Amino acid sequence: MDDTIERLREVNMDVPTPLELPDEDLLVEIEEAMLIGLPRDYKQFLLEVSDVVYGSLEPATAADPGSHTYLPDLAARAWDEGMPRYLIPVCESPLGFYAINPEGVIVYWAEGELTDEEWPTIWDWAEEVWLAGA
Repeated sequence: MDDTIERLREVNMDVPTPLELPDEDLLVEIEEAMLIGLPRDYKQFLLEVSDVVYGSLEPATAADPGSHTYLPDLAARAWDEGMPRYLIPVCESPLGFYAINPEGVIVYWAEGELTDEEWPTIWDWAEEVWLAGA
């Protein structure tokens, strides 16, 4: 996990308006707004690297309600499209959403159904999909 955080920090792109990181209180507000708890690893991901801009994927963010990647809005969109309510989107893709289940496993929900693709942790997903796919 620490190596992944370090790699993400190294590749973070300079952008005119940088993203901000949330704090614990903001994550509690988001959980209350979404009526679902965030898995521990996902909370750490949001607290540590949700401000990283890299490649073509744009993982969910938690600090700017006006952003198109704002987690509560992303979740509402995913759930409206039929993604099961127990899944929390971590990143939108052209065909669907990468999402985290209550056990912290990342799954891929695409074209209206769960696929066989999964990653044991969000850190594995970050390495194998976000960093490798950019």
